[in-house]
Amino acid sequence: MPDSVGELGEFGLIGAVTARLPQGPDVLLGPGDDSAVVAAPDGRVVVTTDLLVENRHFRRDWSDAADVGHKAAAQNLSDIEAMGARPTSLVVGLGVPADLPVDWAVGLMAGLGEEASLVGASVVGGDVVRSPLVVVSVTALGSLDGVPPVTRSGARPGDVVAVCGRLGWAEAGYQVLSRGFRTPRAVVEAHRRPAVPYGAGREAAELGATAMCDVSDGLLGDLGHVASASGVSVDVDAASLVVAPQLREVASALGADPLAWVLTGGDDNALVACFPVDVEVPERWTVIGSVSAGSGVTVDGSAYDGAAGHDHFAG
Repeated sequence: MPDSVGELGEFGLIGAVTARLPQGPDVLLGPGDDSAVVAAPDGRVVVTTDLLVENRHFRRDWSDAADVGHKAAAQNLSDIEAMGARPTSLVVGLGVPADLPVDWAVGLMAGLGEEASLVGASVVGGDVVRSPLVVVSVTALGSLDGVPPVTRSGARPGDVVAVCGRLGWAEAGYQVLSRGFRTPRAVVEAHRRPAVPYGAGREAAELGATAMCDVSDGLLGDLGHVASASGVSVDVDAASLVVAPQLREVASALGADPLAWVLTGGDDNALVACFPVDVEVPERWTVIGSVSAGSGVTVDGSAYDGAAGHDHFAG
């Protein structure tokens, strides 16, 4: 096999990567035609898309190809989870330099396929173009399987707010890597590959969650979306947030505040949801706050002093 994607060619590259992508039961027609065909017995399809640009969302000297693939898939699959839906399939748009090693492109797609397989989803097609940098665009499809979607707009005064998944870990890993270090490994790996709490979205929906959101841009920022869409106020109880010992150790070494990472760090792809107060929140969910009449997000009753989360066009 040629060493670079330029030598292999567009269709050779497509053949090389699709040959390694198994197809699940929701796929009626997989890669190889003008379009894929995916079953939608519910009559509704949940759709989301996300874009990763080299040196903006990942660096090839920080993450290997499989890491980038896992991350690209996880970011989209978590958005499907946040609607209370079941992920079924992914399509991928890939821009790559002509001198990119074929093995890197194959590893990227392998990572995508491996992450999708964690929830029984499949990579069913996409497109490849030449680009000066690696660009990965993923669109994920999901099925509601007969249940209503859980949106950001349903939170009500009196609800409790709970989170499932890790917070602050990816930001800690980013801070470590940006200073030229590669350890502690646990936080570095958290930056490279999100640990999405798969299944928690459907679990929350079945328990009657009134609103839900993927935490990708920071807890406070994403709760701000819920508060705005629902026309309510959300207060976070800082003492209820889990600040892992690993985060405290890294923050101490870097002279940083680990709670700030938990409150505003992105890329962990945890889930945050609002539940009626009489719902027994499952053990893997942690109640971290409450919903009231009003607007905005506060921490311990006060406005947070600092940026609430990530904005691609800030700064």
